[in-house]
Amino acid sequence: MLQRLRSSLRRVPAGGSPIIPLSPAPPNCNPGLSAAPLCHAFPRARSFVMAYLSRATATLARQDCSNGCSASYAEEEELEASTESYDEEGGSEASTQTFRAKDLIITKADVLKKKPDPSSLVFGASFTDHMLMVEWTSKYGWDKPHIKPFENLSIHPAASVLHYAVELFEGLKAFRGVDNKIRLFRPDLNMKRMCRSAVRTTLPEFDKEELLQCVLQLIQLDREWVPYSTSASLYIRPTFIGIEPSLGVKKPSKALLFVILSPVGSYFSNGTFSPVSLWANPKFVRSWKGGTGDFKMGCNYGSSLLAQCEAAENGCHQVLWLYGKENRITEVGTMNLFLYWINKDGEEELATPPLDGVILPGVTRQSILELGEEWGEFKVCERHITMDDLSTALEENRVKEMFGSGTACVVCPVASILYKGQMLHIPTMENGHKLSSRIMAKLTDIQVAIFTTWGWGPAGGGGSGDKSICCSCRGPGFMSQHPHVNSALVLGVLEHSSVCLILRCIKEK
Repeated sequence: MLQRLRSSLRRVPAGGSPIIPLSPAPPNCNPGLSAAPLCHAFPRARSFVMAYLSRATATLARQDCSNGCSASYAEEEELEASTESYDEEGGSEASTQTFRAKDLIITKADVLKKKPDPSSLVFGASFTDHMLMVEWTSKYGWDKPHIKPFENLSIHPAASVLHYAVELFEGLKAFRGVDNKIRLFRPDLNMKRMCRSAVRTTLPEFDKEELLQCVLQLIQLDREWVPYSTSASLYIRPTFIGIEPSLGVKKPSKALLFVILSPVGSYFSNGTFSPVSLWANPKFVRSWKGGTGDFKMGCNYGSSLLAQCEAAENGCHQVLWLYGKENRITEVGTMNLFLYWINKDGEEELATPPLDGVILPGVTRQSILELGEEWGEFKVCERHITMDDLSTALEENRVKEMFGSGTACVVCPVASILYKGQMLHIPTMENGHKLSSRIMAKLTDIQVAIFTTWGWGPAGGGGSGDKSICCSCRGPGFMSQHPHVNSALVLGVLEHSSVCLILRCIKEK
């Protein structure tokens, strides 16, 4: 700090002074609050001093010398913009572009809550002791990230999130592996998608790696909330909202990013691989090209509730969302959809709708496509599928399985579809749900570190070969609890360097 000031002072001409005007101050200039130094010091010294005065003092100083001082109002406004975010280490812009994990403030809760029983968890009903919050304003940029005790939010009644749904969120999980390490499944993809959604919502951008590092520290603090179970996990909900205190429909000048954690149990409450029935009615549309259906935004979910209620009234579990005059199949409920069938060319194929602006780019969806490519046993295809295509394939006995995929369930089989008053039977369960069960087992084994596929990189890049390594917690009864694991492959606990290719480990204290 002092070195910067000395550097500025060296630029003062001989006989001059950085704190005494080179010319007499105007007679009507108020000398209070060091007005003369702030107005007449050379620009570099002035910007330095302004950056380290309190904002309130600096503002008053400008007001005191605004009558007759040499610097114009426009120049002072430009100076304010360049000094309010002055960063001693990296310049004026670094602190406004993103927050930094190194600046994280941690305030621990005085009283810790009782942990729920993993076997009785209800999705999204229990929350951990702490949360992460980061505030942003267009004037000052990002504030320092802060982990604090879990608490209610206090926002203005006119906040833009409440009136115009200026909001986005993400959903991912932390798993406690059989080696007792805590891992996140491909969090880089969630961070990338969150940044993409922020642009669509006109919320400010941030460094996704910095947010991920802050989330890791939050989980580290609440690590005992990660269930000691391979069938339960800790759900992570990053949320980003506009809190502009105005009823004007505009880009928000204030925003709040926060992350909360919730322990969750198995998606299938009875522990079995239960299929769902779907209600397909083109009168409801979840997404359309040019809209927001391919972003993770709350407005996409709130508007789907009426259709979900009608599906329940018609005796179905979920909605099969259709699009366009051709009644293209898009998604099922809040999940991506897969069809395993024999296509018209007689090829065994795993198909899913393409990312054409209507489909949410799911992390599990991408993982399933990459697994199918690695196995190389059938064709993997992103293609449009219409209800007529499905009906014809059912009539010709070409459908093997249909299932949804997502963070909550991983894989969910489909048994039937109610369409135009007719119940279409999907033979997923009759065919033994072999592929969906195989995918389910493979992904869950990766998540709890029974197997780790080395082909995936941090950003989800596919690799060649299905290289797997097995790990054991070396606890009693491991092999009886995991009979599908070949005892000859049990090699011991995986090292951090091995799992970093796909999963983000929470470092041990």
